[in-house]
Amino acid sequence: MQTANRAAFADRVGWVDAAKGICIIFVVMMHSTLGVGKAMQDHGWLHYVVEFARPFRMPDFFLISGLFLGLVIDRPWMRFLDRKVVHFAYFYVLWLTIQFAFKAPGIAMEEGAAAPLHHYLLAFVEPFGTLWFIYILPIFFVVTRLVKSLPVALVFAAAAALEILPIETGWMLADEFASRFVYFFAGYAFAANIFRIAAWLQARPVVALAILALWAPVNGWLVFTPAPTHLAHLLTAEIGQSGATHGLSELPFVSLILGLAGALAVVAVAALVAEKAWSRWLSWLGAHSIVIYLAFFLPMAISRAVLIRTGLDTGTISALVTAAGIVGPVMLYGLIQLTGYGRFLFERPGWAKIDGRRGAEGRMVAAE
Repeated sequence: MQTANRAAFADRVGWVDAAKGICIIFVVMMHSTLGVGKAMQDHGWLHYVVEFARPFRMPDFFLISGLFLGLVIDRPWMRFLDRKVVHFAYFYVLWLTIQFAFKAPGIAMEEGAAAPLHHYLLAFVEPFGTLWFIYILPIFFVVTRLVKSLPVALVFAAAAALEILPIETGWMLADEFASRFVYFFAGYAFAANIFRIAAWLQARPVVALAILALWAPVNGWLVFTPAPTHLAHLLTAEIGQSGATHGLSELPFVSLILGLAGALAVVAVAALVAEKAWSRWLSWLGAHSIVIYLAFFLPMAISRAVLIRTGLDTGTISALVTAAGIVGPVMLYGLIQLTGYGRFLFERPGWAKIDGRRGAEGRMVAAE
């Protein structure tokens, strides 16, 4: 598989950053929009975009995250763990601490002086807030390496079964693993095929647009059509969480199919726009998607607190908060690059590495 992956990845990687850019925009939009809606106790026009993207938003992020694993999965264990576990653990602990520095006073006022420490320690077992993606990604890397010698069909079938089954333990790590691992493994196992599909669509833009024109209304209809009441017990997502609507899209089997189809739809869009000059900003966001993912919480929270006092409608405020959540980390990253101060926020220092090799690989979180 590694040889096939190398051949497939040789020249056609331009669309990957564009796809990651699309994903990070949707992720920031989701957190921003739901936060504004909760604060204003209202449902704005951007909520419908969040709901439309729910079936494929995180599936595509995980599928893209698994694409290049085939190139590094056979590295020595120490190097693999350094790049794929310790790397993300450093940024999780760092940004968990930063987030708690801002949230601890509010938690203490609501729950008592000891509550912040309790929640902080609990976050090492139960992923905290927006950082859960950083927490679970190393687990996906390690599990995939452990099962790489098993038949692909067997692992994919088992992962698909986990997604289909109504698993709701109450432990976020277990529930999200069951729901998301199939997409990560698909990105790893079928990477060469995904790259071939992207190249095929890139060479046939009219066909790609026709496929997207068919997919979008089907996805929308399944999202916004309520599931029959007699099937309500099969829906585990709570309304209001991540844009859940209790629509047909959340039924077993349907959610898996929509997740994979939507992920490929994002790949198609990325393949179409990646070579356009106007999309360079989108590719830049994708190349630095983890930087944005780590740092968007603060500009999002600040802008939300300010904008909800302006009298603007919920949808417009949600859009402006989304923009702030994206632009804020970009400005912070640019300031760090300009001044040289604060590099530890996005660059893992030498003391946090367990592999003796040094080089360009692994310098910035966005490069992983």
